[in-house]
Amino acid sequence: MLVIASLTDSLVTFVTDVVRDIGLPGIFVLMLLESACIPIPSEATMLFAGFNVSHGHDTVATITIAGVVGNLVGSWVAYAVGYYGRVGLLERHGPKVGIRMHHLQSADRWFERYGAPSVFFSRLLPIVRTFISLPAGAARMPFWRFSAYTLAGCIPWVLALALIGREVGDRWKDWRHSLEYVDYAVVALIVLGIAYLLIRRWRRTGPAADPAG
Repeated sequence: MLVIASLTDSLVTFVTDVVRDIGLPGIFVLMLLESACIPIPSEATMLFAGFNVSHGHDTVATITIAGVVGNLVGSWVAYAVGYYGRVGLLERHGPKVGIRMHHLQSADRWFERYGAPSVFFSRLLPIVRTFISLPAGAARMPFWRFSAYTLAGCIPWVLALALIGREVGDRWKDWRHSLEYVDYAVVALIVLGIAYLLIRRWRRTGPAADPAG
């Protein structure tokens, strides 16, 4: 845990240095990287950017635009990786690890039915928001629909962090630490969800027949 905390603190220091030294272009690049599946904490980026606003640097509108556009462009990168990587990796090599065409087709149907709301709401969740673009691309979700719901989900998240950073000022680090508990809760829910799905699948297929029986 101490190692993780040290890495996190170093990453936050890097983020604050970039935002302080480069400003709006730095915010854009950092938020782009986060949406392109690079673990750059958007909480640190936007809270510190909001803190800078409280000291007379930039405005909430400009940092929000930089953050949202960065998120959108980064999501396109991850979407493209999922979209084009499907043929190169999943369809060609997926059977080697148990991923078959009918699994991909099921994912396609799921995203066709629930993809839009899942992309929107995932953008409001830590951790999940970083990676949702990959399965959306792999499932061939229509690009402009994906972009519209990504944009709609990014705006409230980025704006909220910017406003909090501006209002709390020097206490922005305390808020970042508080938001880490939200991260932990999301991870716990993901683990529980995966465990539930695995147990349900195991019960449906049943344990292997006992040779002695």
